[in-house]
Amino acid sequence: MAAKERNGSRPGKLEQDSERYGRSVGSAVNAAINRGFVVGREVLVGSIPGIVVGYNIASFGQFVGNAYPLVVRTALGVTKCGMDEVSLV
Repeated sequence: MAAKERNGSRPGKLEQDSERYGRSVGSAVNAAINRGFVVGREVLVGSIPGIVVGYNIASFGQFVGNAYPLVVRTALGVTKCGMDEVSLV
């Protein structure tokens, strides 16, 4: 039985223009910074306290940077968050 040839894309998933996509991730990160979500800032993820520890620059996968630009550490672990999921303390 021969191995299935893979081309790195999923059926039904459009290929992204990496340069254009990178700009949208960068603009999402810049928007987060401009709203006050800087590294070290205390935030609430829902009602759970956390601290912004970085920014998500992923351009592929389930949690891409343009939708989830913040990386937040809470008592439950580290998570990627959208700006609509967190609030400043």
